[in-house]
This record gives sequence, C-alpha cells and structure tokens, in this order.
Amino acid sequence: MFTGFTNETVDFMWGIRFNNERTWFEAHKDIYLTHFYNPMKELGSELFDYLQELRPDDNLICKVTRIYRDARRLHGRGPYKESLWFTIERPAEQWTAKPVFWFELLPENWTYGMGYYLPKPLTMAKLRTRIDRDPETMAKLTRKLQGQTEFVLDAENYKRPKSAAPSPLLEPWYQMKSFSICHMDKLTEELFSRAIVDRLKEGYQFLQPYYDYFITLDSDPDPREM
Repeated sequence: MFTGFTNETVDFMWGIRFNNERTWFEAHKDIYLTHFYNPMKELGSELFDYLQELRPDDNLICKVTRIYRDARRLHGRGPYKESLWFTIERPAEQWTAKPVFWFELLPENWTYGMGYYLPKPLTMAKLRTRIDRDPETMAKLTRKLQGQTEFVLDAENYKRPKSAAPSPLLEPWYQMKSFSICHMDKLTEELFSRAIVDRLKEGYQFLQPYYDYFITLDSDPDPREM
C-alpha cells in the first residue's frame, strides 16, 4: 500500500539530475528502489485498481516506467531519467496513439491527467468530424472543463486549423495536433502521504467522460471515405 513519497525521493531526483552516471546511481540504487520506484509502483497499483473497478470491461493495464533511458535515444543525455511516471491504459501496439491516464513525479513538480502522447492525424480528423456531426456533446464537455480549476487543456497545435469550428467555444479542438487534460503542481505536502491517492482518484473520476469520448474515436468512420 502506498504511504507517500519521502524527502529521500526528492533528494534522489535532484541527485540523478546532477550526477547522471552509473557510479553515482549504483551507489544510490537502494534509495532509488526504496524511496522512488517501489512507491511509484504502489501508487500506480492503487490507482489501477480504482480505475479497473470503474471500468471493468476495459482490460486496463498499468505501466510504470523504469529509470533507464533507451541507449539508442540518449541524444547527449545521461543514461538515467530524473522523473518516473505510470500510465493506465488499454493494451495497444502503439500506446502513444491512444488516450491514457498518467501520473509523473519530477524534481520540481508533479503532474497527472489524461490524454495522448502522439495521436494519429486520422484520430484528430475523426475528432473534428465527430464534433461537426454532434457539436453539443463536446460543447458540454468543454464548458464543464472550463468551469473547474483542477485541470487545463494542454495542446500542441497545427500552424493552421485544419477546418472551421462550429463555434468559438470549440475552435481550440480544431487547432490541436495532440493534447492532454492535465494538472501540474509544485511538490505539495500531499505527495508525502496517502492524500495524493484521494486527489488522483477524484481527478480521474472527473476525467471519465472525456476518456469515454476519446477512446471511442478509433471506431468512427474514416472521414476520408465519407
């Protein structure tokens, strides 16, 4: 059961940022496992159980990243990540193209939410087509998102909108190349207790209708064939 991260967790993250090499990591590996990786696994497991109960037919899986970077993609960086995260998602060959729930802890802050890492252009085309067909459903979701303070819509936009939106309210969705609905915060006290579990559960509960909307996009007809 997750009981909270610790000051050692934070110290390790800063330590690996400034000492990103094998000798330092091996000397602090027990701290990494005890105060960072294992607590992240425990937190991910609890949130996985919670979402699995909410969505018993989804066959969800939980993935906790490891600290080791892919040696083929170092690009001048050290061999270790300075943050850890977990994702809860449906199994998929290309997970980056599917919406996922996530939580990430970094040296300066933490973040969680739901969204895509890299949706396919076809997925975003299907989103625009669905909104064209039924603008009110997304309008309600958008107004609900704007009416709260926990989450914001974070997006990477195309240089130019792909098509005209039916209303100014919905225009941001027509500009998006990828997006997430997320919360970012400093290293708040709740991280060091079980309070973060309740915070994440409440947030993931709020995100359920958005996940329902986006996870079904792949089953929509190809707009190029309509």
